[in-house]
Amino acid sequence: MDNTDNLFHPSLEAAVMKLDPEDGEQIIDYFKTHALLTREKALLQASVREQKKLLVENAKLKKDIEQLKTQLQDKQRRRAAKSLLPTAPQTPNLTSTTAANQPSSPAGATGAFQVNPLPSSSSSHERRDKHSRRRRGERKARSTSDLLSLGMESQVDVSRLDLRVGRILSARVHPLAEAMIVQEVDMGENSSRTVVSKVGQEAKPEELQGSLAVLLCNVKACKLKGVVSQARLLCCCISDDCVELLVPPTGSTPGDRVTFLNYPGEPDRELQSKEKVWELLQPDLQVDGRGVANYKGCSFEVKGKGLCRAPSLTNCIIR
Repeated sequence: MDNTDNLFHPSLEAAVMKLDPEDGEQIIDYFKTHALLTREKALLQASVREQKKLLVENAKLKKDIEQLKTQLQDKQRRRAAKSLLPTAPQTPNLTSTTAANQPSSPAGATGAFQVNPLPSSSSSHERRDKHSRRRRGERKARSTSDLLSLGMESQVDVSRLDLRVGRILSARVHPLAEAMIVQEVDMGENSSRTVVSKVGQEAKPEELQGSLAVLLCNVKACKLKGVVSQARLLCCCISDDCVELLVPPTGSTPGDRVTFLNYPGEPDRELQSKEKVWELLQPDLQVDGRGVANYKGCSFEVKGKGLCRAPSLTNCIIR
């Protein structure tokens, strides 16, 4: 504590001593101590605010670095794709070569004995040359589109999944498969969706009714044992006998979208089965030791409402 003598004007100290000669020094010391503590508290609060500001700036910088890293990877993929394209070989000019190699007739040769070049042979060479160039161009264009499409398909992350909150309105056992349950789910749309899923042998249809769940909504509709399923119900599981629904945060409503802070973007309108997006992403969809669902360490989140969790399971997969 420096400069304690400069905290109060000498006239103030003199006035206090005059008012209370016996306890004046103790009063002055108390005021000085209190003033110094107030100053230190202000400095500490300022340092805390500065620390919070630095944390926010670091988070923004980290996000910018991730975006730049993604852009750089995209450019590297495109550059690699272009470098793999075959280059069209240079084709000699057959017409000029034929003309150059054609023997010249004697200066005085005329009439019936004059030998003329065969135009049909050179024109057929030209046609074959044009046809081969056209085919090479088609192959080059096809290979370019294939390589670029492969570069785009390699950008597979969880932002391509349309994950939303739904409420199970009704549930019944599948008429042709006891291990499957048919549910009608309110997704916040004009009509409910029919979902066929396996939720474990311990699950009872009447217990699922009214529950909130997380569903993958941009899968292609398919028939499962004769019943069309229009979405995929996400479950947390350790084994086929130990399965729980992935639960959205309290306050969620049907139609709320589940997002990921580090993977912004709009989902695909419909996942194409040939791209196998779900199959590529599913191994990285897990529940951590706190019971929070995440993709590569980034939590499943309903903005403004909280995180998606497993009711009781930890360190398990999401399927």
